[in-house]
Amino acid sequence: MINYLTTSWKFAPVLALSLAIFVSGCSDEFLEPDPPGALTEDALSSPAGIEGAVIGTYSLLKGIGVGNNNGGSRFASSYNWVSSSIQGGEANKGTEPGDGNEIDLVVTYNLNATSSVPADKWRGMYEGVTRANSAIRIAKNSVDTRVTDEFRANMIAQATFLRAHFFFELHKHFGNIPYFNEDVTAADIPAVPNTDNIANIEADFRAAIDGLPETQSSVGMANKTAAEAYLGKVLLYQKKYGEAATVLQDVIDSGVTSGGASLDLMPNYSDVFNAEFDNNMESIFAIQAAANTGAVANANFALDLSHLQGSPVGGCCGFWQPSFDLVNSFRVDANGLPLLDGSYNAAGNSVANDLGIESADAFTPDAGPLDPRLDHSVGRRDIPYLDWGLHPGKAWIRSQPYGGPYSPKKFIYYSRQTGTLQDGSSWTSGYTAMNFNIIRFADVLLMAAEAYIGNNGAGDLERARGLVNRVRMRAMNSDGFVKNDDGTDAANYSISTYDSPWTDPAIATDALRMERKLELSNEGHRWFDLVRWGVAAEVLNDYVAFERTLIPSQFTTASTYTSAKNDMWPIPQGQIDLQSGVLTQNPGYN
Repeated sequence: MINYLTTSWKFAPVLALSLAIFVSGCSDEFLEPDPPGALTEDALSSPAGIEGAVIGTYSLLKGIGVGNNNGGSRFASSYNWVSSSIQGGEANKGTEPGDGNEIDLVVTYNLNATSSVPADKWRGMYEGVTRANSAIRIAKNSVDTRVTDEFRANMIAQATFLRAHFFFELHKHFGNIPYFNEDVTAADIPAVPNTDNIANIEADFRAAIDGLPETQSSVGMANKTAAEAYLGKVLLYQKKYGEAATVLQDVIDSGVTSGGASLDLMPNYSDVFNAEFDNNMESIFAIQAAANTGAVANANFALDLSHLQGSPVGGCCGFWQPSFDLVNSFRVDANGLPLLDGSYNAAGNSVANDLGIESADAFTPDAGPLDPRLDHSVGRRDIPYLDWGLHPGKAWIRSQPYGGPYSPKKFIYYSRQTGTLQDGSSWTSGYTAMNFNIIRFADVLLMAAEAYIGNNGAGDLERARGLVNRVRMRAMNSDGFVKNDDGTDAANYSISTYDSPWTDPAIATDALRMERKLELSNEGHRWFDLVRWGVAAEVLNDYVAFERTLIPSQFTTASTYTSAKNDMWPIPQGQIDLQSGVLTQNPGYN
């Protein structure tokens, strides 16, 4: 059993409570008895104890308490940079051969039931579920006279929201999964089978909406808008397009942040990925991060490996390099619109890169028209890399022949933030105070557009076009383009809106899906999108074939994606063995 320390400074009050909440993140078991001396639920029935139990549940968004990486596991977190971004083809593993071998199985679609990646994810999400259930029980059963009805309802609703999130993460990764709420006893949990529980997830988000306030006393805590946005997402995943459109439109029209600000897009795209603007008007629900608190687990630790080895930027480790396919997707036509026919990887359209060129040798960056979001999302040769100067190319890439020539950029700290919004107290300096948005307003706009397209009623396609254009219009703000030191644009940026009416659902769908790829790149959505759209095998096999022509050493193992198998992860064999046949393995992994 692990004692959990709640140290997320953005929640107030910050409670240093040692919470022993029933399920061990380092155990293959769903349940363990309380160790001698552990705090019991009864001992946590005060307002501070209840709030501490809820805050301890939030910490599992980072995967804290699972594995041995500064108290957590990168794979147990809700960042999904491996499962969705890398597995979804918008990033290569990066680094060099022999490093991060467990991710190789994700890259090549060869995960198996004994792999550590799905095992950590399973444990982390069920740890979160059990903490949520425990927090709900504590709040429900407390007879402390200081616990008001309003406070109790808020705490129960937050825990219910988090439980729904953890179960939805499990659903997206593993398909049918065991579901249990706070009323299931310890003795019953091992007998809970894996079943389709999307209805239970939906019900939990509806319950959270009913119980959550419009605003919270602490930014970062889920509010009614966050639950409503998440409900819209769950409805969209079930193809309940009409209901999803109604719910998401309400968020668009009247949603507020947990601090009470009306939802809107930030003026500049880059502001979304800057710790100086955390919990802004675009942030609906985010994993909170803090630097220099005395515990690097409070920082954005699950993304520490993404910083640039060989550079002053974090020092390590060169993982999560944007793919050629992603970069080429930012190519636009003469009108500033994406190449929806898929020709962006063709000769003449592919973005010029410095693969195989030494940093000391001459290189001419691409002069063709590009969506300006590219250079906020990807680091590339001779383009300003935040405020670190021009990206020198190969000198900042750990192994260019293996991972490609591009660097991640969205979740990297600025030079001016060193020592303030960046924590250098651990083995690597890539720990930052930047939040990670699980749902942001642009995502809601695009989900609503997708719901309207799917619904395809009178005027729905035009509503969708307006929402997509709203996202594109923010990207069109030239004040937010990446600039050279002399104030000129760093590249030939070109972007426009869709000005012709959308009358064909197929064309609207292509535009919407491309917009999600560009706007939300490497934010943990891609694989889940491809799977629910039913196009994962087609898109990802094409991606592997293309990337292999450029960096073959990263794809030496057979890498064929088969939807019947790879649309879900294997249920960890250790869990199946532990549950004595109650759990059923997913197809293709027996």
